Parts: sequence; C-alpha cells; structure tokens
Amino acid sequence: MRKQEIDFILGKMLDSFSNISDLNITVGKPFQVEAAGQLTGVELDPPFRKLTPFQTEIFAMNLINQGRRLTETLLSEGSCDSSYELPGKARFRVNIFGQRGSYSIVMRKLETRIPTCEDLNLPEAFYKMAEEKNGIILVTGATGSGKSTSLAAVLDRINESKSVHIVTLEDPLEFSHPHKKATFNQREMGRDFDTFANSLRAALRQAPKVILVGEMRDRETVEIGISAAETGHLAVSTLHTVDAGQTINRILGMFSTEEETQIRIRLADTIRWVVCQRLLPKVGGGRIAAFEIMGANLRIKDTILHGESEGKTYSEIITAGKAFGMITFDDYIVELYQQDLISEETARAYATNRGVVGRGIDFVKSAKGEKTTELGKLSIDQKYGKPQQKW
Repeated sequence: MRKQEIDFILGKMLDSFSNISDLNITVGKPFQVEAAGQLTGVELDPPFRKLTPFQTEIFAMNLINQGRRLTETLLSEGSCDSSYELPGKARFRVNIFGQRGSYSIVMRKLETRIPTCEDLNLPEAFYKMAEEKNGIILVTGATGSGKSTSLAAVLDRINESKSVHIVTLEDPLEFSHPHKKATFNQREMGRDFDTFANSLRAALRQAPKVILVGEMRDRETVEIGISAAETGHLAVSTLHTVDAGQTINRILGMFSTEEETQIRIRLADTIRWVVCQRLLPKVGGGRIAAFEIMGANLRIKDTILHGESEGKTYSEIITAGKAFGMITFDDYIVELYQQDLISEETARAYATNRGVVGRGIDFVKSAKGEKTTELGKLSIDQKYGKPQQKW
C-alpha cells in the first residue's frame, strides 16, 4: 500500500460524512469515521468488509513513514503519537497502538482554520483568560472533549491583541497559528524536543510571555510550569480530569506528603483559572460543549491551602461565585436545557449531581407551565383502615 493509496482512502473517508471528528482503523471492522459521536463504516471500492492485521500494520507503517523514534516508541511502549497531513484537505493527530497482536489507528481530524472565542460561543471567562499576565490556566476534560480547540481560541485572542512572544510545546502540533500581533514559535515533540519537562525548562530561556504546554503529564512538568508562572509567565495547559476539584487534587497527588504543604502554597499563588469541559449531544444533531469554570479568589486559594471541608468545597465556592464568571457543570447543563439546546434525557445523563440538575429541570418546566411530575391528582382514601362489609 503506497502513500497515494493511503491518501486516496483517507480522502474518501473524509468525504463520506459531514462533521467528522475521527477516523478509526481496526482489525475485523471496515474503515470507520466518527461523526457526532457515532462510529459508521465507510463504503469503498473495492470494499473492505473486515480489515486484516496485515492491512492495518501496512497502514500504520506508512503513517509513521520510517520515523525511527516513532517506530522505537511503538515497539517499546505499545503506542505512539504523530501527525499526518493530507495535502489540501486536512491534518490529523495520529495514535497507533497495539491490541491483541495487531495494530489499530485512530486519527483525530484537526481544524485548518484557527477558531475564535466567538465562533465557539465560549463563556465570558475565556475572554478574561486572554487578559491574564501571568499564572496558570488549565483546561481539562476527557480525550476528544475539545480542550485544545478552546485553548487555540484563547491563544488566537492574545495573538489578535498583544505583541508578545508565545511558545507552544505540543504532541503533535495541532493548530498552526499565523503571526498576527504576537510572535509564535511552535515546537513539536519528537521533531523539536524530547520531553515536555526538558522543553518547558528550555522555554524559560526563550523569553516568552505565554507558554502553552500540550499536557501536564507528570510531576516534573507541573513543577516547572508552576515555576514559570511564579517568574511572570502565563502557563497554559491541559489535564485529563472531570471537574475543577479533581484537577487540583490530581496535581497535589503528583507530589509526596512531605512536599504537599509547599506545593499547596505555590499552587494557590499561581492558579488563575481551571475550566473543565464535556461535549453533549445537541438537539437536532451535532454536539455542544458544557463547562465548569473556576476562577481564583480568596476562598479558592484558602481551600487549595487547607483542603476541602464541610461547607467549603470547590463546587460550593463555584456556585457562590456565579456573579464573577464561575459556574458548575450542573448549572451550565440546566442553562443549556433551558435554551432547548439539549434534551432532558441528555441533561440528566451528563449531570454530576442528578438531584441538582433534576431540581433545575423542574424549575425550568414550571416556568414554562409544563408538568414537573407524572403523578395525577391526589385524593384522600376515605376507606383506608375501615372494616370492609362482607356481603
């Protein structure tokens, strides 16, 4: 299978549906695309009903393109990340991994156009993030929840308004930012640097004002990121966590008990925003993002320093800080339901606390004059407890 054949198949897969997010190549299945969260097989001529281990391996080797580092990583660690460009059509973030003695491939389609905060209809907090001068901003969520896209929009806003030096450290490079007011230097793991920790340490000597780290993967990267924020840089990164409280606890968990007090102090001083996001099925098709947004205030800093306690959890502080741009997942989900963007079933399924979302849904229904319960008219059973007459 030559590169021309690979490109032909990828082109056919992209043209098969609209709003494609991923291409999936797995043994025993046809070529598949993911659109609106659903995997669907792609019809090709000649047809590929069930891919063989040989076919997926040949496909993988062509994507790696004799890259020695990627080949060694795949053989030693069982998976590797790279990027691939289909000229004139799309760029992809590629993950190749072994499973049951064969190789599978997932290719995430990357947008060629840089999204803006307005395009994505992002909350007001994202505009405030672009105004920050230093500190740490974290955007978290599951794989494929749109973290990189949201961060790209924030960087684009900085690019439009500030003449600063921005360094990005990515694995692989996802959005190619043009030079506008800002000066961009984008570095890709494997091609331009070996590890995030080493590249972040080097970035501190490259005079940037903003540093994007693709992912805070380990303790060393987190520690250098905090150091960068302490020395006047704005450090922006992602984590795989589900809410703001878990994000803070995940970072603290990377350090030993002896270091905990010191890292709590440093984190409380440097954290600026923690945004978590999830993609929910949208009414009428497609997906829409839901956010949990936590900004740094005195109560948040105190909770980072001393830990959560009754009446002083991250969720409660976020709820109380709604006037300052903070919001919990549950409140955001209720707002989406109120705007008829998601169904009641979706709202309940994706809720963090179903009781909170349930009460919110009932409030919305009541305001619209809809029934909030399936119970009919209640009445007193006059015969309850009285002896029944026998005939």
